[in-house]
Amino acid sequence: MAGLVSMSSLASVARPVVTRRATVRGAAPAAAQHTVRANVAASLRAVGDSQVSMPSFMGLRGKSSALPRFRSLRSEAPAAAARSKTVVLAIARAPYTGGVVDNEQLLEESDACGVGFIASLKGLRTHKTVTDALMALGCMEHRGACSADDDSGDGAGIMCNIPWKVLNKFAADNKIEGFTEGSSGVGMVFLPQDPAQAAQSKEILEKSIAAEGLKVLGWRDVPVNKAVVGRMAAATEPTIVMVMVNGAAGDELERKLYLARKTAEKAAAAADAKAPGISENFYVASFSGRTIVYKGMLRSAVVGQFYLDLQNPEFEAQFCIYHRRFSTNTNPKWPLAQPMRFLGHNGEINTLQGNLNWMASKEADMTHPVWSGREGELRPICNPAASDSANLDRVAELMVQSGRPVAETMMVLVPEAYRNHPELTATYPEVEAFYDYFAGMQEAWDGPALLVFSDGKKLGARLDRNGLRPARFWRTSDDYIYVASEVGVLGDVMSNAKNVVAKGRLGPGQMIEADLETGEFKENTQVAKEVAGRCDYKEWLKDIDMMVTAEPAGAPKMDAAALIEAQAAAGYSAEDITMIIEEMAGQGREPTWSMGDDTPMPVLSERPHHLYDYFKQRFAQVTNPAIDSLREGLVMSLEMTLGAKGNLLDNNGAKDIPMVHIKTPVLFDEDIDTIINHKRLNAKRVPARYNGDGSKGALAAGVLALCAAAEATVRAGSQCVVITDKPEFGDAKMPAIDSLLAVGAVHHHLIAVGLRTRASIVVESASAYSTHHVACLVGFGASAVNPWLGLETCRSWRMSKKVLAAIDRGKLPEMSVADVQRNFRAAMNSGLKKITSKMGISLLTSYHGAQIFECYGIGPEVINTAFKGTVSRLGGLTMDEVASELKMFSSSAFPGEGEMMASVAARGMYQVKPGLEYHANNQEMSKLLHKAIGLGGKSEVGSHEDYKAYEAHRNDRPATCLRDMLDIVSDRQPISVDEVESVADICTRFVTGGMSLGAISRECHEAIAIAVNRIGGKSNSGEGGEDPLRFLPIMDADAEGKAESFPHLRGLRNGDIASSAIKQVASGRFGVTTSFLMAANQVEIKVAQGAKPGEGGQLPGTKVSPYIAGLRNSKAGVPLISPPPHHDIYSIEDLSQLIYDLHMVNAEAKVSVKLVSQAGIGTVASGVAKANADVIQISGGDGGTGASPLSSIKHAGGPVEMGLVEAHRTLVENGLRDRVVLRADGGARSGLDVVQYAMMGADEYGFGTVAMIATGCVMARICHTNNCPVGVASQREELRARFPGVPGDLVNFFQFCAQEVRLELARMGYKSLDEVIGRNDLFVQKRQHGSSTVAGQPAKTMALDLSYLTTSSGAAGPSSKRIAAPTKGDGRVLDDEILEDPDVMKCIETEGTLVIQTQIINVDRAAGARVAGQVAKKYGNNGFAGSLTIDLEGSAGQSFGAFLVGGIHLRLVGEANDYVAKSMSGGEISIMPPPDSPFKPEDCIIAGNTCLYGATGGKVYINGRAGERFAVRNSVCDAVVEGTGDHCCEYMTGGCVVVLGSVGRNVAAGMTGGLGDFLGEDNTFAT
Repeated sequence: MAGLVSMSSLASVARPVVTRRATVRGAAPAAAQHTVRANVAASLRAVGDSQVSMPSFMGLRGKSSALPRFRSLRSEAPAAAARSKTVVLAIARAPYTGGVVDNEQLLEESDACGVGFIASLKGLRTHKTVTDALMALGCMEHRGACSADDDSGDGAGIMCNIPWKVLNKFAADNKIEGFTEGSSGVGMVFLPQDPAQAAQSKEILEKSIAAEGLKVLGWRDVPVNKAVVGRMAAATEPTIVMVMVNGAAGDELERKLYLARKTAEKAAAAADAKAPGISENFYVASFSGRTIVYKGMLRSAVVGQFYLDLQNPEFEAQFCIYHRRFSTNTNPKWPLAQPMRFLGHNGEINTLQGNLNWMASKEADMTHPVWSGREGELRPICNPAASDSANLDRVAELMVQSGRPVAETMMVLVPEAYRNHPELTATYPEVEAFYDYFAGMQEAWDGPALLVFSDGKKLGARLDRNGLRPARFWRTSDDYIYVASEVGVLGDVMSNAKNVVAKGRLGPGQMIEADLETGEFKENTQVAKEVAGRCDYKEWLKDIDMMVTAEPAGAPKMDAAALIEAQAAAGYSAEDITMIIEEMAGQGREPTWSMGDDTPMPVLSERPHHLYDYFKQRFAQVTNPAIDSLREGLVMSLEMTLGAKGNLLDNNGAKDIPMVHIKTPVLFDEDIDTIINHKRLNAKRVPARYNGDGSKGALAAGVLALCAAAEATVRAGSQCVVITDKPEFGDAKMPAIDSLLAVGAVHHHLIAVGLRTRASIVVESASAYSTHHVACLVGFGASAVNPWLGLETCRSWRMSKKVLAAIDRGKLPEMSVADVQRNFRAAMNSGLKKITSKMGISLLTSYHGAQIFECYGIGPEVINTAFKGTVSRLGGLTMDEVASELKMFSSSAFPGEGEMMASVAARGMYQVKPGLEYHANNQEMSKLLHKAIGLGGKSEVGSHEDYKAYEAHRNDRPATCLRDMLDIVSDRQPISVDEVESVADICTRFVTGGMSLGAISRECHEAIAIAVNRIGGKSNSGEGGEDPLRFLPIMDADAEGKAESFPHLRGLRNGDIASSAIKQVASGRFGVTTSFLMAANQVEIKVAQGAKPGEGGQLPGTKVSPYIAGLRNSKAGVPLISPPPHHDIYSIEDLSQLIYDLHMVNAEAKVSVKLVSQAGIGTVASGVAKANADVIQISGGDGGTGASPLSSIKHAGGPVEMGLVEAHRTLVENGLRDRVVLRADGGARSGLDVVQYAMMGADEYGFGTVAMIATGCVMARICHTNNCPVGVASQREELRARFPGVPGDLVNFFQFCAQEVRLELARMGYKSLDEVIGRNDLFVQKRQHGSSTVAGQPAKTMALDLSYLTTSSGAAGPSSKRIAAPTKGDGRVLDDEILEDPDVMKCIETEGTLVIQTQIINVDRAAGARVAGQVAKKYGNNGFAGSLTIDLEGSAGQSFGAFLVGGIHLRLVGEANDYVAKSMSGGEISIMPPPDSPFKPEDCIIAGNTCLYGATGGKVYINGRAGERFAVRNSVCDAVVEGTGDHCCEYMTGGCVVVLGSVGRNVAAGMTGGLGDFLGEDNTFAT
């Protein structure tokens, strides 16, 4: 296209000089003309020049901190580090040979990317296609990242046609005969650096080629320019060669080349033992007669410079796929760069664990005639050492090579959300049967995914079912088709406007496909209809039973005594029954609770726990998003199948799919009867019991017997094994095997013997009564669960006297016994959706068997028996110890011989009860603290002696968390405390947790902020904003500490500031305005919350007072539940963009990212550091909360100690530690906690619940009810009036705490926290001695191994230097150029009128944000009385107009990408297409996804269509647009949106305010 340039010359191309008219208020319109200095190279920053200032996209050295689960490898630390122990992270693994994958390995890498393609539908092959692709690749550099050397890219590359002209010339020059297009193939091969291994690799490949009857014609050294490779990438840079072969043609050639590559890979793996590393370093990037891949650990700009072929004018292509990678963990691996051999992927596969495990389970049954019985040579199909993209590529490639059409392959693997889809039903209903057919055979590869793919004949793109990645496409009059993650990548939106005949986007689950041979271009409907019409799927489904739920029993089945005995044996407590089961039965929902989990970890507890309790649910953060199951439930499904799964490669009819479909995995007793009586399913019960005499090995023997019985049942023809612990089956005198242990053991046993896909597992479980229990059972292999004892408990409750009386009095609604069981199941269903959605998984079939949990306190014997591959880094219980713990349930609950049980005993797991389970936050603790600090201002400085009593109470408590199991053994002699840094210096490292104004009262929120500001620390606003009054110092305090400006507070001083230093940006964007951000010292992005990671913040309607509603721009009395994901963070590259946006609006405020501990957080933290964050906060999974589902509080998120050590260790090992401040947040209550967190690597220390206690909280644990008796967590005015605290109370606590830190440092012989940060080698695990235990350590900790926490990674560098480092910058941006204009500054200062003009390109991101920030800093959100108009032409980058404020007008002629008007507070944005565009604006996309997200003001006009999630969480802004995608106006609370065209599905889901007007001329809106 006209005006385009090659990448090699891009750096010297300046943005055209543009004349702009400047008009200052009162001046003539013809005021002086100016030019805006604009330079494309400066905007791209480092495209073609690595010396240009770049964002801090830092890569990693070495491996992630995915350590051995039960021990640490150690070596000597570098001398300078002065460490005695160092973890060796670069652990060599043997090549994968098949079977269940090790989830630990999967945590080592995640990625996201920018991707696209260019193709000629006329079949033209030109060099311009290649140069255009390289140009587009360069313009998506910001979607990638670099390693720690700032130069080694995470990966970039292209896939295109084989350059026949180039290679034919090479063949002629080297007298190679027989190399011709159509009968020859080319392999792009990465060889090991070691010459001997390189030669061996070539020999292996040549043998494999010859074995397929092909001939090696020659080898070609690929010409490269090594000088452009970054230092870290160069360290692993392979020798790159091409192999040229012939001997077949067409698809036969492709299959032979595929077989040659696969057998060569297996041969290399076999050679790895004698030639270590050859398997990993020998890699065939592509081997085809049609396509070739050029890729590497490169930045976008240097791909064309590195591969000299790409500069050759004779290098011609009809199509070109391009890809730029952002990896969270860049231990440079050239093979993981993309494109892969078949596809390029932007996103993250959330379901990878399940996908790999099920592929390993079913690959033995995957056969096809084209392979002539050689399928075994293709296995294993997947490899956990490869990325999610690489594994999806492997499966897709096999299916295509086996003869399945390309489009069909993608639809099978990445199905759309086809239920409740009006457009699908109206236009291509036949596809429903297609998806139903394959649903039982192939679980979806689910997660954010824009997939571009080609086999050389077909080229296409597919978007995930929820539309979580941007995918724009456009077509030109010369029949070129373009697809890209962004528009504007060619910089020709204006110059080429007249040639663009159509612009569109891929919507959720949609696909486009181009036939490269015929030139036909098909959009989604046509593609889907053709694929679905290939077979008569509807006819095949007639033989499948869609099971209808049975009517549940109408009366209890057990008498009261038998029920109580069964409940006690199954481990029920009184609280489990009253707080969980009865709440679910009565209300149809999970119970809500508050204040987090402060009980001991199960492995540390002296009381028995179910095996379920040792497992924590994993959740999405940063690399992939959670799903909003409340408002976007249309993409979710709990449907499951029962029966054998058939042959994925060669399916034919109903015999290849499971014969029973069920709507939910939660079954009534009567549903089990239906399954047992299903003749074709031939389901059989297998009792799960063992010898309970206490003998050693009894439980293990029982599990082995259970597995053998299940195997025999399947071999006898059963397609459904029903594991049961019902007393009527088996020997009721024998204790039941724990259901989770039984299911997991049978699941893994059937995998091991190759029978797993021949039968489903169903479990009748007494112990499963909560959503977490059912999720565990499904996650470890059960297709369905019958919680028979939970259902019986519901029936008994309904018929109890108290319920009958409550119904009679109208306290409970009329409901039958069947109704309460349906309620119970409804609560289970919604809870299951919540659990799967927090991992970003839409379909339960993808969660099934995926083992998306991590374990704390289970040892290798149990893990390898039932939970193989699950992350368990601490060791723990053996099988005999599990049996002992199960026995504790009955021994602690049952009365003496011959006595009758009156009720199930309480255990105190949720509420503090004397003599029962210990709670760290208890009434005695709060009383001691209140006395020490002189609560209510009773003492100016508090009582040091009383604080000692509090300190002793905290430090002598029973073991509650992992750090309680650690002693500090210093390597120095004690020193005088006078030599230790001061209390004041230590206090500057203290922060408070993100407690929102709304969750806690105004009095408490402001008192905390004032106190922390006094000590020089940082308080956190939490989610919900702040009153602008708080941004100014208090200057009217009187001698009694009262002030008219804050009449509700006491203990004030002049100069106090009630503004939180840290302003939180959460997923709901409540209270996030530009002035709010400009008042921040630091802005925190809350990716996850400790009490409920993977879920959004929750504020009950009773707490949404008019004042709170005003701050949040919502309606009083309406509950607020934030979206689980940030709708502008679906990947690491999106987080990078939000960090960039926040740096743009307030260049002085640091940006922190709040993460929650779980295995793999080190890899995530590395990505966050590369994304340019200033601070990373690691929160524990036990964090406090104002309101949360109880199961989330108890069962999600890991210990802060594990996450903190992993994050610190990974950052250190990979050269990133000095880039970010690391903050610990979780359960800190004393100076000892601070020192321990410091030794684990933290620079700063967060206090949450204890800060509330220090201002008066009495731990009533009723925060969620709005009835806090002391006004700490209530919005009721009469209760708020009781608030007892003053800011000085919290000041006293922090000063006591800092003094405790000083004393501990002095005891250790260290003068400052700087000296001990990262020194976890000074920890020693507490052990048992002789026949007794250390005080407070329960016996079941015998096998716990805390070496993960006690081993250091080396020197961390000076912490104080990191804290004092300036805010990260992003180089010179467009807004800087605008603000440097004297007329612009004059307009702002004088509130004048000005119009300027400039151009914009896609790398100009967050345009207008920094200008808006400067206006807001002076005038607030809408106080600017002037008018600044900025007219722009071109393609605006992401976040155009973000944070705009009143008085600023942005007028764009061209197009925009995602996040237009993000958190806009005022002003006006107009977007219109170029005037000479031939397309109809109302039919084409000119703005991206998630526009107006969190907007709190202003107006937006779009002369064209926008993408998905338009106006999500809009609360004030008014907008006009000509059409949108799905989820328009989702969770809107105010404003007005007018849509003059069609909209997608799910309009106004969760909308509680505002107005939406939709012009439904096509009559589709109503459907």
